[in-house]
Amino acid sequence: MFNKDINFIGNRNIALIFSAVLTLVSIGSLAVRGLQMGIDFTGGTLIEVGYQKTADLTVLRNTLDTEGFSDATVQNFGTTKDVLIRLKPQEGVSNVELSSKVLEAINKNTAEPASVRRVEFVGPQVGDDLAEDGFLALLYSTIGILIYIAWRFEWKFSAGAVIATIHDVVVTLGLFSILGLEFDLTVLAAVLALIGYSLNDTIVVYDRIRENFRELRNKSTEEIMNISVNVTLSRTIMTSLTVILVLASLFFLGGEVIHNFSIVLLFGVFFGTYSSIFIASPMALLLGISPEDLMIPVKEGAELDGRP
Repeated sequence: MFNKDINFIGNRNIALIFSAVLTLVSIGSLAVRGLQMGIDFTGGTLIEVGYQKTADLTVLRNTLDTEGFSDATVQNFGTTKDVLIRLKPQEGVSNVELSSKVLEAINKNTAEPASVRRVEFVGPQVGDDLAEDGFLALLYSTIGILIYIAWRFEWKFSAGAVIATIHDVVVTLGLFSILGLEFDLTVLAAVLALIGYSLNDTIVVYDRIRENFRELRNKSTEEIMNISVNVTLSRTIMTSLTVILVLASLFFLGGEVIHNFSIVLLFGVFFGTYSSIFIASPMALLLGISPEDLMIPVKEGAELDGRP
C-alpha cells in the first residue's frame, strides 16, 4: 500500500532541525506567555443551575459573554437539564454576589428561569495542588517509560523514546500557549493519553528494529533502521488515521466542553506518529545503537555447531 523504500533515516537531519525549531518556539512561548490555566488550577466559583427543560448551552454562553462573563465555562452536569457554570476569581466580588449576577444574567431574557442548585468556591491552594500533582504525574510517567524501555530493549532506545515523548508534549503545550487555549484537568488527561499513544507507536518501531538487528546482520545499522520504519509504516499510518477519525468526530460533534481535549489528541497523534518515525529512531542512532547491543548472549560452554 505504501512505498517501502522511503529514506526516513537518511533525511533525519532535516527532521531533527525542524523539530528543534518547533521545540524552541514552543519553549519560548511557554516561557513568555505561559499557559492559560483553567479554573481547576487557578481557583474560582462553581455555580450549578437547573432547568425544567433541556438547557441550550450555546444561548447560555452567548448570554454570559454579552453580560461580561466572557471567561465562563458552561457545560451540562449529569443531565441536559442541569448546567455547571465555572468562573474565574473576580476581585472585590463575593461568591454570593457573583452567583446572583450570573443568575440575573441568564434569566434576563428567558421565559424559563433557572434555579440555583449549589454554589462552591475553589480556592487557589486547591489549584496549586492540582498543578503540582499534574506535573508529578507527567514526571513519574516519563521516569516509568525510561525504566521500562531500558529493561525491555536497551538504554539508548530508552533515551530516544523519552526524547521523542518530551518533544511531543512540549510542542503540544506550545500550541496551547501560542493559541491561548485554556489548560484544565481535561487537557492534562489528554496530555497523559498522548504520552501513552506516542510511546506505543515508538515501541512498535523499536520492536521491529530489534528483530531486524538479529536477522539482517549483513546490513548497516542505518539500513536496518530504515527497513524497520518502512515495514511498520502501513500499521503506523492506518492506526493514526483511525484514531484521528474518532477524535475529529469528538471535536465536531462532542460539544464545547471537550474541544480542547480533542485538539490536544489530534495534534498529539500527528506529532506522535511523526516523532516515532523521525525522532525516536534517529536519536537512538545518534546515541550509538548497534546490532551488537541487542545480540542474544551465547551460553557459556555452547559448541560452535549449536549443540550442548
